[in-house]
Amino acid sequence: MRRNVIETVLGAVVLLVAGFFLFFAYTSSSVRAISGYPLEARFSSTGGLSAGADVRISGVKVGTVTQQYLDKQTYQAVIRMEIDSNVQLPRDTSASIASESLLGGRYLQLDPGGEDDWLKPGDMIEYTQSAVNLEELLGRFIFSSTGGGGASGGDAGAPPAAGQTPLPPM
Repeated sequence: MRRNVIETVLGAVVLLVAGFFLFFAYTSSSVRAISGYPLEARFSSTGGLSAGADVRISGVKVGTVTQQYLDKQTYQAVIRMEIDSNVQLPRDTSASIASESLLGGRYLQLDPGGEDDWLKPGDMIEYTQSAVNLEELLGRFIFSSTGGGGASGGDAGAPPAAGQTPLPPM
């Protein structure tokens, strides 16, 4: 009987310590959603940005993407975000979609401008830059480096131009 009481007390202590560590990790990390004032931005492509993604200034989280939807008139992606109420952004702030790494993970990067007027709740960020599509860039690079033709860069059956030496067959 005494052993059951000790095990029960020890289990409660372990659960209490685990709960303390979870609370500490949650409050000290930037996982929680930031509440503040809403802003919107329009992009031609979101490149995998999703609701819940970070909004950062100089790498510091200042907000959260809350929603994205397609504007049926302009066919642009509209991103809604919540910005921390302690952060005031100039009217000429620009927004771009950036990658956390080559393996993925997108966030919204804000670059404050220099105007004296501030964005108000519900305002639209006018200056935006869509996500860079890495696959498309690599495809363009490969296509341009081969001269627009197949793997050899031109017509394989054509004779070499003046001043060029013919390549041996592969």
